[in-house]
Amino acid sequence: MNQRMFGKTGWKVSEVGFGCWGMGGGWGIRRDDDARKAIRAAFDAGYNFFDTAYVYGQGVSEQILGSVVKEFPRESCFIATKIPSQTMEWPVRPNSLLDACFPDKWITHCTETSLKRLGMERVDLQQFHVWTDAWVNRDEWKQSVEKLKKQGKIRAFGVSVNDHQPESVIKLVQTGLIDSIQVIYNIFDQVPADELLRLCQKHGVAVIVRVPFDEGSLTGMLTPQTIFEPDDWRSGYFKGNRLTETCVRVEKLKGFLSLETPTLAKLALKFCLSHPAVSTVIVGMRSEKHVRENALSGGVLPASVLGPLKTHAWNRNFYQGAWD
Repeated sequence: MNQRMFGKTGWKVSEVGFGCWGMGGGWGIRRDDDARKAIRAAFDAGYNFFDTAYVYGQGVSEQILGSVVKEFPRESCFIATKIPSQTMEWPVRPNSLLDACFPDKWITHCTETSLKRLGMERVDLQQFHVWTDAWVNRDEWKQSVEKLKKQGKIRAFGVSVNDHQPESVIKLVQTGLIDSIQVIYNIFDQVPADELLRLCQKHGVAVIVRVPFDEGSLTGMLTPQTIFEPDDWRSGYFKGNRLTETCVRVEKLKGFLSLETPTLAKLALKFCLSHPAVSTVIVGMRSEKHVRENALSGGVLPASVLGPLKTHAWNRNFYQGAWD
């Protein structure tokens, strides 16, 4: 597994990271034993960056991750989690109130609760799960973060960017006050490359790419006839004619496959890793098989492939209405 620098922190993280949302539920039947086996396989394969959140499975994700991480030297991995808005807005609006969304007591409560679930005294990276640049000049959130650092409960701080809204963190990145951003970036959603990724490079802000597979479509494993398991939220994401339209677009990407990039999943990961601003790409994995496959998907694409792939950008937001 190749490693990359994580912004200005000095950390060297695996270029493919482990996303822990799915193991908490919401992606079909929960299989806790399989999740634990997948995490152990990840350590064996060289993954050292694990991303979870306070809200994933109402704490189940953090608990499962923590139960396995304790089997390995703590310094062998970097653990990231996230604090939701106290109002549970998803995403927050530009005019959402900081005092309502992220008051100091809430930030402290969520961090301490996550630490208990993980069985740790400190997380490496704490993140706000949503953000608006309307808060960038407020001192309250900065003071809360600095307090947690001084208490030794967190090492670094970042934000997870609202779905398909990379412009919502531009001002924050320019301040240099944060260590990382987590953003949707994939073959279909290439907007972050227009400005955000360049600014992150300039200001030493690490970039965590999420949703590299467009919730599974860019693996090539979905078809118009796919029926999702009970409790798999993607039945809403790909509802109506969305799945069929997506599969048509995915099919067109097969012309980019080669001996060096033989699968769509590898193509999708290499696309993300080809941008020099990217520190790690987190992939949701719940099986040892997927862990091993994704561990071998590093490297970058040549300019002769990246150029044509830009024409496959697709401006749409399937999260809208997905939970209706």
